[in-house]
Amino acid sequence: MRRTIQGWLVLLAASSIALSTWGQVTSARLLNSAKEPQNWLTYSGDYAGHRFSALDQINKENVRSLVAKWVYQTGATGKFETTPLVVDGILYGTGTDNRAFALDARSGRPIWLYQRQLPTDIRPCCGRVNRGVAILENKVFMGTLDAHVIALDAKTGSVVWDVAAVDYKMGYSFTLAPLVVKNLVVLGVSGGEYGVRGFIDAYNAETGERKWRFYTVPGPGEPGHETWEGDSWKVGGAPAWITGTYDAAKNELLWPTGNPAPSNRGEGRAGDNLYSNSLLALDADTGKLKWSFQFTRHDEHDWDSTQIPVMIDQGEKHLIAQANRNGYFYVLDRTTGKLILANPFGKVTWSNSKDAEGRPVAVKESTPTLEGRRVCPGAAGVTNWESPTFDSQTGLFYVNAREQCDMFSTAPQPYEAGHAYYGSAYFPADDTEPFWGALRAIDLASGRLKWEFRYPSPSWSGVLSTAGGLVFTGDSEGNFVALDAASGKALWHFQTGGAAYAAPMAFAIDGKQYVAIAAGSSLYAFGLP
Repeated sequence: MRRTIQGWLVLLAASSIALSTWGQVTSARLLNSAKEPQNWLTYSGDYAGHRFSALDQINKENVRSLVAKWVYQTGATGKFETTPLVVDGILYGTGTDNRAFALDARSGRPIWLYQRQLPTDIRPCCGRVNRGVAILENKVFMGTLDAHVIALDAKTGSVVWDVAAVDYKMGYSFTLAPLVVKNLVVLGVSGGEYGVRGFIDAYNAETGERKWRFYTVPGPGEPGHETWEGDSWKVGGAPAWITGTYDAAKNELLWPTGNPAPSNRGEGRAGDNLYSNSLLALDADTGKLKWSFQFTRHDEHDWDSTQIPVMIDQGEKHLIAQANRNGYFYVLDRTTGKLILANPFGKVTWSNSKDAEGRPVAVKESTPTLEGRRVCPGAAGVTNWESPTFDSQTGLFYVNAREQCDMFSTAPQPYEAGHAYYGSAYFPADDTEPFWGALRAIDLASGRLKWEFRYPSPSWSGVLSTAGGLVFTGDSEGNFVALDAASGKALWHFQTGGAAYAAPMAFAIDGKQYVAIAAGSSLYAFGLP
């Protein structure tokens, strides 16, 4: 079931030097990752989800001189969605079909490559993808498409432990980058398109023993179970397939969840369908629910809320912000989970009013029918899973957005274990202009648009902001772009030759800053001449 390719292991002198200087990643280092801007220790760069780099060697004045320093070609097809980690000169990333690799971050030279032997009958929804790894001490952790959680030796790529979380034949898989908190490896499951019952797991990093599981669809006797009609909870979806954030002060995981199943047909699952399309605050040690906030009640448009929740502290205010797939930008009180604001950041027709708490309320005309109804945003949402960034220097939240309306139709579909369970169809509306995309900067205080940078077509790339006054992102035409963080003015671009389905990150070695992004089937690292 697994295979490790180590033929190149430490054959290169530069790689040998890199390994000799490698330091173990302790939980204290993860907690204080902001003090190590030369490294990138978690999926979003820190526990707060900012995806911000304090490095400023590359800045608005010199970014025009940026050049490609090295390129690592995976030789694999499919969407390359990894955000790599960098630890003391070693880069760790993942590729399609559950490849994991370690590179010398100075040169891109391979150190080791792990290739998991996958079953032929896996059922991933949206590509045979993997978005990254987590690290603690001497282990690198990855979730797999056949619903295993594995630990690899950080220096060799050898398997240390391998645990089956659930039966992949039912449609379960892991595609996200895990999050390590203290001695736990936390990750949420994919598979909402197959009528799975979503969950978030935590495993002992040393042994692989599962310590707790929180089901995102509550069972009988659990709070929220009454929001599901009949036995619909058993196949309710609500996957948790994007990496959450961690509030160390309260020891709370903040984790987003996806759509209920079937994704576009509400008949048969009457109710709000908790905890689908929600943000969950969980006790990190036990998995116990502290509070929840649901962005889209009784979703009938596949508007997963699996967008990175970004923690922001402003004096006495402890906030969490999320640009949601349903088209609204939300700011919540992180202590109570109460809504502070919800403003549209794209075209929205599914709601034109709010309830007493300030939540958008769906209009009846947005419900899918057999003939089809035009609704904005479309099924892909105003944004999707791509990572945003927050820059405290500008006070702006940056996210890639899509302008597209779809026709949503629905018809009865019986549930069949291990088979796609949509109960719907959607397609671009004929009477709308061609869909397009933009990087948008949203003012945190008001929730209003500050500026936007338009693309020819919507981007699936994440975003990185830096202390150099820059925002980096990619587009579907293969361009890697640097913008002025304050104004949105384009300052530099590089044609990678392949669309970006990943988020950029930054690191430094020997006093030299790099910015890296996965695009096409290659990983690029850029620096100054």
